[in-house]
Amino acid sequence: MKTAPITLNRAVAIDIAERPPAAFDDVTLADAQTIIDEVRTGGERALRSYAGRFDDLPTDAPILLARADLDQYAASIDADLRSALACAAERIQRFALAQKRALAPVTIDTDFGQIGHTIEPVQSAGCYVPAGRFPLPSTALMTVIAAKTAGVERVIVATPRLNPVTFAAASIAGADGLLLAGGAQAIAALAYGFEDFPPVNIIVGPGNKYVTAAKHIVSRDVGIDMLAGPSELLVIADDTACPETIAADLLAQAEHDTDARVTLVTPDDQLADAVDSALNEQLESLPTADVARTALENARTIVVTDLEEALRVTDRLAPEHLQVITKDATTLARQVRNAGAIFIGAASAEVFGDYGLGPNHTLPTGGTARTSAGLSVFNFLRPRTWMRIDPEANLEPLIAETATLARTEGLEAHARAAEARTAMLSRTGPA
Repeated sequence: MKTAPITLNRAVAIDIAERPPAAFDDVTLADAQTIIDEVRTGGERALRSYAGRFDDLPTDAPILLARADLDQYAASIDADLRSALACAAERIQRFALAQKRALAPVTIDTDFGQIGHTIEPVQSAGCYVPAGRFPLPSTALMTVIAAKTAGVERVIVATPRLNPVTFAAASIAGADGLLLAGGAQAIAALAYGFEDFPPVNIIVGPGNKYVTAAKHIVSRDVGIDMLAGPSELLVIADDTACPETIAADLLAQAEHDTDARVTLVTPDDQLADAVDSALNEQLESLPTADVARTALENARTIVVTDLEEALRVTDRLAPEHLQVITKDATTLARQVRNAGAIFIGAASAEVFGDYGLGPNHTLPTGGTARTSAGLSVFNFLRPRTWMRIDPEANLEPLIAETATLARTEGLEAHARAAEARTAMLSRTGPA
């Protein structure tokens, strides 16, 4: 049966709501809480029960894989695939190392001694790798390499499927082990641990609404990177853009899942019509057309008066991925304030970012790019401040100022603790 042609919903800027629907609802949150509570109290027994029920884990399969097991999978996969994973890993690590070098220890001399900070990694991390319709070994590379480059000692991947390519990617990325579980049950296990499996300090990586709800719940006890919703792509394009290229990029995002959100923003009605035609033509031969068509039912073209209005719409929506395909894309991209990642010019396909050109593909969604950034080494690093007071310095001004401010706030013990240094130094003299 011939399917009806796709026509993206048309809208104007004034009709655009700032935020998409929430990443999870109250029912999902309650279900996730139940699973977390049971795994937290029931340990491996409860985890295995849920892994068998939701992840199809065989009863006799190990729930944990050691690094040596992952290495065996890496050695067993197709050589070309292994090479592609290794090349992507090298590029991701190079970028992560450059980011890490952007942070450095600081020491500042003051009248009273020295102050500064050191850069310290967290000790352990859990990296969630989805495996719903398809395995996502690229996510193993993105999350694990960022953690390992930061210096995290223990990095565990959690994924719900027996997939050799994901296991190989975890090995190439440097993971220390793998938990064969997904969903809220995996998040609970990472956050609270179980027999012979210590909990981690931070949990990162994308997932479905149950994973996201679970990360929200456990964030009271462990660190998380973000609460990621469905994948998003916004394309700003003018009359210089190729409609076939835009259609290809929109479909690449739409095939992620039926909830993916894709948007074209353009001042050119003729381009919008041409993109609709190109979408229908390309859907005819797309193996994932059923998923993409469903996602495109909620897609839209926002017709703007000019590119300045396109920028205002973009900053209101704060998309996860932003492609700028215009005459002077570099200048326009510099004016964007809110986006998770920007792909500048027609050659800069968003999919190049998905598969390891360097920057991380785990990015803020649902408008949260207004206040947060994508996953990076920074998520695993902590600037830890320090101070060292010189006992030979004249500390009287510092002591007096501290005592004055403390008493202004009604904190007498604070003031006395500062003044105790005067008495201490008078008794002992300079150290």
